[in-house]
Amino acid sequence: MSSQRLERELTRAVEMGRWLSDDELEQIELEQRVNRLQQQQDDQRRLKLGLFTAVCVVIPPLWPVALGLSLHLLFPQSFRRLLWFAGGSLLLLTLLGAAVSVAVVSLLWMLIS
Repeated sequence: MSSQRLERELTRAVEMGRWLSDDELEQIELEQRVNRLQQQQDDQRRLKLGLFTAVCVVIPPLWPVALGLSLHLLFPQSFRRLLWFAGGSLLLLTLLGAAVSVAVVSLLWMLIS
C-alpha cells in the first residue's frame, strides 16, 4: 500500500473511531466516484444549457425559450414543479374545452333536427 492511502485510512479511522473494513472502504470510494461523475455530468449539462440560452438570447424569436432555460438553470426544482402545474392545467383546460365543444355541437344538432 502507498503511504498516502495508509494516511487516508488512518485519518478515516480517527474520524470514525474505528478501522474500516475493505468492503466499507470500497463502498465509500464507490460513492465518491459516483458523486464525482454526477457532478461532472451536472456541470456539462449546465454548460450546454447556458450556451443554448446564450444562442436563444441572440435570436429574438427564441427569447421565450431563453427565459425558460434561464429559469431552469437558476431554479431547477421550482421550475420542474411549475412545468408539472402548467402541464396539468393545460390538460384540464383541454378536457374542459372538449367537453364544452361536445355539448355545444349536441345542442346545435338538437336545434337543427
